Amino acid sequence: MEPHIEKLVEQLTEKYQRTGQDVASYLEGLLVSDYVPYWEYIHLDTLLTLQKPKTKYKDERIFIMYHQITELYFRLILDECEQITDNIQSAEQKAEFEMRLKRINRYFKNLTDSFDVMGQGMEQAQFLKFRMALLPASGFQSAQYRTIELYATEFNHLVHPDFRNNYTAESDLDEMYQKIYWKTGATELGTGKKTYTLQQFEEQYDTTLLATAKTMKGKTIGSIASRYFEGDADINKQLRFFDTNVNVNWPLAHYKTAVKYLQRDPETIAATGGTNWQKYLPPRFQKRVFYPNLWSAQELEEWGKAWVEEARA
Repeated sequence: MEPHIEKLVEQLTEKYQRTGQDVASYLEGLLVSDYVPYWEYIHLDTLLTLQKPKTKYKDERIFIMYHQITELYFRLILDECEQITDNIQSAEQKAEFEMRLKRINRYFKNLTDSFDVMGQGMEQAQFLKFRMALLPASGFQSAQYRTIELYATEFNHLVHPDFRNNYTAESDLDEMYQKIYWKTGATELGTGKKTYTLQQFEEQYDTTLLATAKTMKGKTIGSIASRYFEGDADINKQLRFFDTNVNVNWPLAHYKTAVKYLQRDPETIAATGGTNWQKYLPPRFQKRVFYPNLWSAQELEEWGKAWVEEARA
């Protein structure tokens, strides 16, 4: 037996002995195991059965698949968020912290850059037909996106801007949660009442999201940055990118698409009891900022304004 093969067998034996396992049994299993081809490794056949259009309109498949892609990216982002909040415990871990922030920013940039798959990729007539068959489902109901926000910043920064100044990071989370910014975004255009979209989401996720918020108190990405990397230019640069990607670029990609597909027929959309996207999506109205200490007073005052005006042009 070649020396490097013998060494590997020794290491495998040590590995399995640590758990009381017989390495010979596992080696015998390798003899009868088949190779794993690409399509089985990624479960391609299963993946391609996960699109279940509700109508005959072909462009509905675009709508479904892009939202599925989005949720997969959110899972990748949450993987990085979890590793940051679990692992970073000292200033000596700057390289890892910066690397994971760069990954998050890359994922969000890819999402924003690819939004034209929907924004430019569906016929308006088809969209307005098949979208009515999907009510009350909405991308607003993405619990993963809400969870990313909870990992990113202390909860008081997520309170609706009308109430934000009443709270600090130490304020009661149960009270603040009732005033989180997105709850006012899912109100009926005509009456101001909660949409069924919001009622469904609250019933399904309120308990879980509030529990996550309580777990993350004092442990968020923003808290870690303040604790170990205060004033670090490299880290601050990535945090500013993160802030802009999540709170300006991503919602505005949605906003531009909503303007294209919905704005031309407001009576129809109002009749559906849909979310109040005209006030919910534009960053200049929400002024949601994860890391306000990293921005100047002028930048905060003009948050998202230029981008919104450009989107309308």
